[in-house]
Amino acid sequence: MTAIFKTLTDVRNVMVALPGAHADAITGAEARNGQLTKPPGALGRLEDLAIWYAGWRGTDRPVITSPQIIVFAGNHGVAARGVSAFPPEVTEQMVLNFQHGGAAINQLAKTFGAKMDVHALSLDTPTEDFTQGPAMSEHALCAALQTGWDAVDVDADLLVTGEMGIGNTTSAAALGHALFGGDASDWTGAGTGVAGAALDAKTKVVADGVALHSAAGDGLALLGALGGRELAAMAGAILRARTLRIPVILDGFICTAAAACLEKAHPGALDHTVAGHQSDEQAHARMLQALGKAPLLQLGLRLGEASGGALAIGVLQGAVACHSGMATFAEAGVSDA
Repeated sequence: MTAIFKTLTDVRNVMVALPGAHADAITGAEARNGQLTKPPGALGRLEDLAIWYAGWRGTDRPVITSPQIIVFAGNHGVAARGVSAFPPEVTEQMVLNFQHGGAAINQLAKTFGAKMDVHALSLDTPTEDFTQGPAMSEHALCAALQTGWDAVDVDADLLVTGEMGIGNTTSAAALGHALFGGDASDWTGAGTGVAGAALDAKTKVVADGVALHSAAGDGLALLGALGGRELAAMAGAILRARTLRIPVILDGFICTAAAACLEKAHPGALDHTVAGHQSDEQAHARMLQALGKAPLLQLGLRLGEASGGALAIGVLQGAVACHSGMATFAEAGVSDA
């Protein structure tokens, strides 16, 4: 494909022209919801989800037939500072596991009928250590955003993005701290299982990185300064989905941090997204609250890989199936008095 993101100006130009939901479809879906064979509001949040989904798909009676899950993988230079309990080699090993169908996300994709794609981004060339300089140049950032953009299937009707990358909870924590303020300790958690002195060292890495890049600029610039290729690719895919009006289920802490960069660069950029779950990474709840996203599930997950978002596919499928498949009172011959 021809690259459309040569500079961040190109990305920002796309964001200025993002489409919205179809108002007529929302009105029609609300009307249909009011006629279904159930007491008003009896399906709770499922009703709101179905109407939200209908608006983005442009029909008052939508179906979900082609969900897509994309897992992006990248390596981080900051991992050399001992911020993870696992070595960087695990990233490539897990990519092979994804490709061979052996990971948790492979099983969840099959369970919910989702097409799954895996994209490894320059694993042999980690990003730079963001405590010493920007993690990515503008060129590298745009290339990763483009990878995500190109990875979206234009025929998909639902998207979940996930990640794999040793060190990427450190990037996500730094982005949370830079985007939303507070202290580094508010945003830095166990990740793959660090604790004690190792967690203190990880927190210092986050603080040092954010202090160095405090004047980086908007959310996109911070994504380049503190993020990773897989985070940027997720952001690119989420942005592409918006241009196609494909609803997106956000996964956990790292995916949400990538998405938050879009929202901070252009408020409203995440209107086509819902939070699939609240992960066990301690700062995820804080980040979701800052974005105004209530999670669909809370299961104590902290795996990444799009696992929580994939589970939430079932919730959205249920919401849409009830909305579009249920009979109205008139169709069922049931009194609505």
